[in-house]
Amino acid sequence: MAKEKMNDFELAIKAYLDERAEQDSLFAQTYAKENKSIQECCQYIIGEAKKRTFSTNGGSMSAISDEEVYGMAVHYYDEDDIKVEKSNDSVKVTHSGKPKDKAKAKDKKVASVEFELF
Repeated sequence: MAKEKMNDFELAIKAYLDERAEQDSLFAQTYAKENKSIQECCQYIIGEAKKRTFSTNGGSMSAISDEEVYGMAVHYYDEDDIKVEKSNDSVKVTHSGKPKDKAKAKDKKVASVEFELF
């Protein structure tokens, strides 16, 4: 079975977790768990964000800081008893600025992740 293409949100979370695993050998062991996946990790984050959703004119939204999102991602890998609810909500990854080279673009995308749930 071919791997599904990752969306921007999944790519940003994966980039952060990959870097963290490179810098933290203990987390690297946790990150390697076969029963965990980036897609399920992102579903977990979306589920947690839904718990913080508030109404706006014509819809609903959830805004969470980068640190909280990345903390949820690490928590997902740390805990074995997390139940992940599937969601069809859309996720919008936002970041500011347009760095001139690809390395800076990747760093900027990882540095700022915000998302909206509709």
